[in-house]
Amino acid sequence: QVRLVESGGGLVQPGGSLRLSCAASGSILSINDMGWYRQAPGKERESVAAISSGGRTNYADSVKGRFTISRDNAKNTVYLQMNSLKPEDTAVYYCNADIHTYWSLSTYWGQGTQVTVSS
Repeated sequence: QVRLVESGGGLVQPGGSLRLSCAASGSILSINDMGWYRQAPGKERESVAAISSGGRTNYADSVKGRFTISRDNAKNTVYLQMNSLKPEDTAVYYCNADIHTYWSLSTYWGQGTQVTVSS
């Protein structure tokens, strides 16, 4: 059984910062790509950032220069540092990871954490 647990969401004023964390636990052999997605009310889920096991990163154009994704492989954890937050960043943020277990390679998702940017 594999679980991804996110933390760090909340309410922040425009221009503020938040740091999201997502820890994977369970019968994990290794983790390939990890990433963050978000879904705003009435909109489809979209990719925000991704990071490979070797540290290569990709970002959505809308967050480049403001968000930074990183990971700690020893802790099976991925982070999303969000700076200069805007109201349009308001969404539920989900982490995901491609995880090898003894039985398979599968994509797992966290339960989501709410980020609200408002004055």
